[in-house]
Amino acid sequence: MSASALQVARTGLDAQDTRMRVIANNLANASTTAFKADRANFSTLAYQDARVAGQQSSAQSNYATGLNLGTGVSVQSTTRIDTQGTLDTTGNTYDLAIQGTGYFQVLTPSGQTSYTRAGNFTLSSEGQLVTSQGYVVQPAITVPAGAGSVTIASDGTVSAIPAGATAATQIGQITLANFANPSALQALGDNMLQETGASGPAQIGVAGTAGRGTLGQGMLETSNVNTVTELVNMIECQRAYEINSKMISAVDEMLKNANQTM
Repeated sequence: MSASALQVARTGLDAQDTRMRVIANNLANASTTAFKADRANFSTLAYQDARVAGQQSSAQSNYATGLNLGTGVSVQSTTRIDTQGTLDTTGNTYDLAIQGTGYFQVLTPSGQTSYTRAGNFTLSSEGQLVTSQGYVVQPAITVPAGAGSVTIASDGTVSAIPAGATAATQIGQITLANFANPSALQALGDNMLQETGASGPAQIGVAGTAGRGTLGQGMLETSNVNTVTELVNMIECQRAYEINSKMISAVDEMLKNANQTM
């Protein structure tokens, strides 16, 4: 029994260590544009049935209750919390924020389309709308050299006044991607997400249609991390880790006493 208790406490230490890593990552990204906090989900490990309820206890009776011994805990998964972050006004022409659901499409150097809600875009040397890493936003938007007064409407329509002209001309449209299960998107780093089999295929469309959010120019979505909540979770995780550590110390002391009395 003592050896089993040590194993159960060890699984508790591993689980709380993983949870603390999730909390640390949330706090580290509290100022990351459009970052979504993660939550660690726990599940019990398999139970050992020493006696099953209803099992025959004698010729005339059955056990009314069973004897089930748990073998510990494990981290089952992490869930991304996709609540909307606060929209901060920046005034920068190429800063975009999504109000509601949806993701920007970005073409990575590998030729794969990734997705992000971080709209801190800029222009490349060729005038293309790109991320801070230089990845081209899809569909590609190219601002003509010398163009002035670039505006991006709430539906993603991009207009600019060409050099020497007085009227604005539409130069492209930014579309948004939706997913049946956005929580299943795989995080890649650099604020990028990747489609998975569980997320379902990207459903591309115009902003403001079919449940997609609208765009706000000159704005950025902030991280949805609540630092107060994360600090409370950190303290709770630390206490749980300490309790499991004390369990190991207690079982170790029990084993010492058992050895001394044998």
